[in-house]
Amino acid sequence: MPASQPIYERIEKQLRRRLAHAADGQAFPSEPRLAQEFGVSRMTVRAALAGLERDGLLERVPGKGSFVRRSAAARPVGTLMSFHDQALALGRTPRSRLLEAEVRPATPDQAAALYPGDDPSAATIVAITRVRMFDDLPVAIERAAFPAALTALLNADLETGSLHNALRRLGLNPSLGTSLLSARTADDDAIELAVAATTPLLVETRSIVDQNGVPLEHTVSSYIADRYTLQVDFNVIE
Repeated sequence: MPASQPIYERIEKQLRRRLAHAADGQAFPSEPRLAQEFGVSRMTVRAALAGLERDGLLERVPGKGSFVRRSAAARPVGTLMSFHDQALALGRTPRSRLLEAEVRPATPDQAAALYPGDDPSAATIVAITRVRMFDDLPVAIERAAFPAALTALLNADLETGSLHNALRRLGLNPSLGTSLLSARTADDDAIELAVAATTPLLVETRSIVDQNGVPLEHTVSSYIADRYTLQVDFNVIE
């Protein structure tokens, strides 16, 4: 290794080798700890970490520390898989932080999805808003709406459990859905997601019906773009 190579670059290379054997979501040593380990200043450590963050190998979560990052979790668009089940499939622990759980008037979009043809001004919903997490890492903010008759959902485990499993226990099977994809920045959700307001979010607006074709769920999920992706498979038409 050339002697002229800056010390922060030598540290960065060592950290990259360390990251190659680390698990996604694993806590990474703090700046003070690394500075002590390598016998350098925190400024030198910060310079070494900058390249790792730039390449998406390391992520700093304000107030919590730094975490190892692998490629973003991907879900095939054509697959109806709950966030809870996907987390388990990835070997992660699904967790949620509950922000809202109540019966309230529906927005026009919620009324149109859950009560098609009815007077939207009279529509009420069960509204459940959660920050969805893999382990302790925020991945998305989810605003879910269900018909007002499903108040039993408010008694479900909304922090570690699956709403789709709760629906199945009520005899309702999520069976068919449609999704619209868009994008936005975190803005007012930045604090809840522990990201900057300018962080890009992938937004999935989906409507799901039960086994009888009756509207069951209308949910807007806003995913942190570098932590979650949607995979699209397609046919090429000549």
